[in-house]
Amino acid sequence: MLFIRTRESRLVPVVTRMVLRTTTEVTGVVVSAVVEWTRSLNSITIAGWLLAAPTHRVHPSVDANCRRLYMNTRIRSITATLAVVCALALTVWLQAAESSLPTGKPEEVGLSSGRLTRINELIQRHIDVGDISGAVTLVARRGHIAHLEAHGTTALEGGTPTATDSVFRIASMTKVITGVAVMMMVEEGKLRVTDPVSLYIPEFKNLEVAVEHSGRGEGNGDSGSSFDTVLADREVTVRDLLTHTSGLVSGPISNASERPVAQRPGDTLADYVPRLGQTVLEFQPGSRWSYSPGAGFQTLGRIVEIVSGLPLDGFMQERIFDPLGMEDTSFHPTATLASRLVTAYRRTADGVELDPDPDRMQRPNFHRASGGLVSTAEDYVKFGQMLLDGGVWKGERLLSPRTVEQMAALHIADTLPGRPVGEGYGLSVRVLSDAVVGGSRLSDGSYGWSGAFGTHFWIDPRDEIVAILMIQTPIGEMRPAFENAVMQAIID
Repeated sequence: MLFIRTRESRLVPVVTRMVLRTTTEVTGVVVSAVVEWTRSLNSITIAGWLLAAPTHRVHPSVDANCRRLYMNTRIRSITATLAVVCALALTVWLQAAESSLPTGKPEEVGLSSGRLTRINELIQRHIDVGDISGAVTLVARRGHIAHLEAHGTTALEGGTPTATDSVFRIASMTKVITGVAVMMMVEEGKLRVTDPVSLYIPEFKNLEVAVEHSGRGEGNGDSGSSFDTVLADREVTVRDLLTHTSGLVSGPISNASERPVAQRPGDTLADYVPRLGQTVLEFQPGSRWSYSPGAGFQTLGRIVEIVSGLPLDGFMQERIFDPLGMEDTSFHPTATLASRLVTAYRRTADGVELDPDPDRMQRPNFHRASGGLVSTAEDYVKFGQMLLDGGVWKGERLLSPRTVEQMAALHIADTLPGRPVGEGYGLSVRVLSDAVVGGSRLSDGSYGWSGAFGTHFWIDPRDEIVAILMIQTPIGEMRPAFENAVMQAIID
C-alpha cells in the first residue's frame, strides 16, 4: 500500500494512477493505494508501503532517499516520474527481500562472531600469497545468513573490489542442479533412476567396455597399453550417471574414445549426446567409481530435455531459477552478469596465471549440464537452503522431502573402488559417511560438491548449515580449510 500526501488535490489522481500502473506493468506486483490530501504539506512524501504481508518494512536507505527527494522538491516542479522512481525502488527492494534468505547475528544461530573471522583470515592468507585475487564466502545456519563477506578484488591486476554479488563460474556445482532437474522428472513419473539410458537415447544400447592387456589389440596412447572390447554386462542406467559409476568418458581409454565424437561448434545436447554411444566404457557399469567430468551429466541434461519437452536452460529457468529467485544464475550470462564476472586463473609450476579460456564451458546453444552455469553466493545459497529444508523455498515446493533424502543417501559406499575412505556418493553429490575415518571436519551426512574453478559448497542437515566458497582459482587445499573454519565457529 502506497501513501501519498499532497496539498494539490488535482495531482493526486494523476500521480496515483501512474505509480500504480507503472509499478504493476514493470514488476508484475499489484499495488493498492490510499491517498491522503493534506493542505499543511507542500510536498509529496511516501509514508509507508505494504504488499502482501503487513510485516514488511521499507528499507531505511530507500525510505530516507525517497523522503529526501520529495521533501526537498516543491510540488509545482515535481513530476509524476519521480513518484514512480521511488515506488519502483521500494517495490524492487521488497521483492528482493522476499526472495532472499534473511540475515541474522551469528550468536542468534549458534555461531561465534569471533570465530567466523577465521574465514576472513584464511582467505586473506591466500590473497596475500597471490593464490587468488578475491573471494566471496557465505555461511547460513538455521535459515539465516550469519556470514557473508566479499574479499579482495576481482582480478590480480586491475580488478575492482569484489562484491557480494560478484559472479563466479561454478563449473561442476552445476551438476547438483542438474541432479535436482532429474529428480523432478522422477517425481513426475517421467523417468526412473533405474531406467537404462538407452530407453531415452537408443545409441546407448549395446555399449562396449575396454579391457586392458599387453601386446596386442587397439593401441591407446593415453592408457599406455592396448585394449580389447567386450559387451557391457548390463546397460548403463540413469543412476550410474548420477553416481559416476557408468564408466562413460571417465578415464584414459574412454577419454581417448570420445575425441572423435567430441563436442563441435554449434552443437546442442541433442547433437552431441547420441554420439557418445560410439565411445567405449572405462569399466563395467557399477563396478567402480570414477568421475565423469562432462559426458555423464551432459547425457542427463539431454534426458531431462527429452522427457520434459523443454531445452535444459528453459527447464532450469522455469522450474528452479524462477521459483528460487536465482536471477544471477545462467548458462549464458548477459552483459550485466558478464560485467560482474570474477577473473579466472589456473595454477602452473611457475605460479598462478590467467586461464586462457575461462568461458569454455559457456558455448552458444550448448547447455552444459555438467558445469556451464555462472552464479553468485547469494543465489546458490537459496538452492542449498531449499535442499536443506526438504525441497521447499518460501512456501513453494520444488521437491518432496523423501526425494531430497534419496539424493543425499549413500548410493555408493566408500568401499567401492575409487571412493575415498569415509566418503560415499549420492545422486549428484558426495556424502560424508564417516567423517572421523575420512579426516573431515564436517558432520556425517553432509553432502555437496565443488567446481573446477575453485568453488565449493556443502549442506549439513545435522547442524543446519549451508556454506559456500566462491573463488576462481582451483586450489583444492582451500576446501577442507574452509570447512574447518566454518565448523569450528559452531558454539551451539
